[in-house]
Amino acid sequence: MRKFDWLLYLFVFGLLVWTLLSKDRHADAPEPAPYLLESDGPTLPPPSPLDDQVLVQVDAPKDGIGTAFAVNTKGDWITARHVVDGCNSVGLLVAQDQYVPVETVTVDPDHDLALLSTGRSPHPVRLDLNSPLTVGTEGYHVGYPQGRPGEVASKLMSRSKLITRGRREGNEPILAWAEVGRTQGLEGTLGGISGGPVFDRAGNVRGVIVAESPRRGRIYTAPPETIEAFLTSLGVDPEDGPVDSFDEQTYGPSSDSARRRLQVVKVACKVEPAQ
Repeated sequence: MRKFDWLLYLFVFGLLVWTLLSKDRHADAPEPAPYLLESDGPTLPPPSPLDDQVLVQVDAPKDGIGTAFAVNTKGDWITARHVVDGCNSVGLLVAQDQYVPVETVTVDPDHDLALLSTGRSPHPVRLDLNSPLTVGTEGYHVGYPQGRPGEVASKLMSRSKLITRGRREGNEPILAWAEVGRTQGLEGTLGGISGGPVFDRAGNVRGVIVAESPRRGRIYTAPPETIEAFLTSLGVDPEDGPVDSFDEQTYGPSSDSARRRLQVVKVACKVEPAQ
């Protein structure tokens, strides 16, 4: 073989090795989120009668999947009410094919929130329910969309109002986030992410996912003040756990860390057929 051919092969081999070794923790992260809203917008105004309305139909309970996150090490987890309301049994996925049964489910009568109790939880998230939110705040929604690990990047748009009809009727304030990026390969509905947390850049949880509008590219969360009032009414004391920062390049790996530490888990609802 000619000397030139050997040199060419060595060059190609060296290029492949360099490419493999140069990958960092960003390599598996979703694409950077485009900037649709300025990050330093005005402070979010208080709820108003003129806030946009989101109508949700609440049907009869059925088997389903959702998301929950730990708020302390005593076994208290928050999820969305519609994930577990009417379920005969609820379990949290803590390992492959291994669910821990939920001992008690306490629902908020006026908001789409519920507290699950299991007796123990290894690592809580860090809640921030008091710092002001600004329009354009970055949000990272973590959970189990379509029953699989996934996450969505967003920017805070405005306050809205969630109107529920059907099996349960209600009217509650929520926050609207504009989707600007998501996990590679995640397409279509985000069903299953309900009950999951929305993290800010510092890794603080600022809300609970309660609804989505795929057509409009919107995700809706319970606001911090609603969550704080719910926990206070139940006498639940949050604790701070391990924190990862989030940004457009690392929200994939940071979300994986939250799931791996069991700060964020999958919820399974089982409904027994009526006799």
